[in-house]
Amino acid sequence: MGGAAVALLAATRRSSIPLVTSSLPRAARGLHEAAAAAGEDKARTRRRRSSSSSFLGPDITDTWDPPPRPAASPLPPRAAGVDYESTATIIDGKSIAEDIRLQVAEEVLQMKNAVGHVPGLAVVLVGDRKDSQSYVRFKVKGCEEVGIKSLLAELPRNCTEDEVVDSVSRFNEDPSVHGVLVQLPLPQHMDEQKILNAISLDKDVDGFHPLNVGNLALRSRKPLFVSCAAKACLELLLQSGIDLMGKHVTIIGRSKVVGLPTSLLLQRHHATVSVIHAYTENPEEITRGSDIVISAAGVANLVRGSWLKQGAVVIDVGTNPVEDPASDFGYRLTGDVCFEEAVNVASAITPVPGGVGPVTIAMLLANTLDSAKRVYGLSD
Repeated sequence: MGGAAVALLAATRRSSIPLVTSSLPRAARGLHEAAAAAGEDKARTRRRRSSSSSFLGPDITDTWDPPPRPAASPLPPRAAGVDYESTATIIDGKSIAEDIRLQVAEEVLQMKNAVGHVPGLAVVLVGDRKDSQSYVRFKVKGCEEVGIKSLLAELPRNCTEDEVVDSVSRFNEDPSVHGVLVQLPLPQHMDEQKILNAISLDKDVDGFHPLNVGNLALRSRKPLFVSCAAKACLELLLQSGIDLMGKHVTIIGRSKVVGLPTSLLLQRHHATVSVIHAYTENPEEITRGSDIVISAAGVANLVRGSWLKQGAVVIDVGTNPVEDPASDFGYRLTGDVCFEEAVNVASAITPVPGGVGPVTIAMLLANTLDSAKRVYGLSD
């Protein structure tokens, strides 16, 4: 770290002023402008970060148990409606996903005309969880819409790990399959990591392989695939014209599916990232200081309007079933964010459903296409 940066950091600590503010000190602006002027050279001069197993910490499962909220701020009734003309911009994930699918469909057709093949995506589904079956149906439907061949292996809940690994291995060896994924979660008696590790690196379209995650963490390296949900969060922000450089982003949840890869991806965009988990102290205070909030905790209405600063951008990854007798299915889906409160505070927000979900599936299709393009020598 250069002398000017060290001096700035020391001065900042003495004055208890955070480095990232809406009005940076002159020295900080100078450093920021110098970094921006470097342009494309930044990608070639990124520093690698080393790690050691001694710094990984204990393996403790997140167990979210949010404290009860005071009766003074109850959830507004669903029928109350929202005056959208004077509230946050609603980020339309369906529209963004449709644009991605149209582009994928066009490239799939070009591939078929050029080499006589189309991309193939294989899914392994274990058990009969209704939500997992629903997600798989959406993925299969997405493949059909863009011309990607889809294959599905359905196994009973009481099958063995070896049977699941065998299904994965068969897809690994099938030259017509360019992407393989195992629908999560798996039954509790199975070693999830063992099964995921069986997926071939060059077909890991979910981006869970340790080498893909590791290369994402090393900013000088390029992973073959990045988590579809993480890419979806970034796509929603970028398509909405949100500037990420230097912005304070809080991610709620640190799962390998969303929280971890999203935090790594945002750092590549030079955002300042805070990750909140079930053991974080003062999560509300940390979140309220953020320009962008991405919630993937899996807890309905965890993030209330009081958690957000005025004008924050909110990406809600949560998809939580909540009992609703008025619904045909007896429940409705809601996000981690209390939409009725947040929409009056945020400048932009994703709805649930219709926000992150459609874009995540579109990114899965795009990853599968990229994999096939590498196989057939059509990569850019």
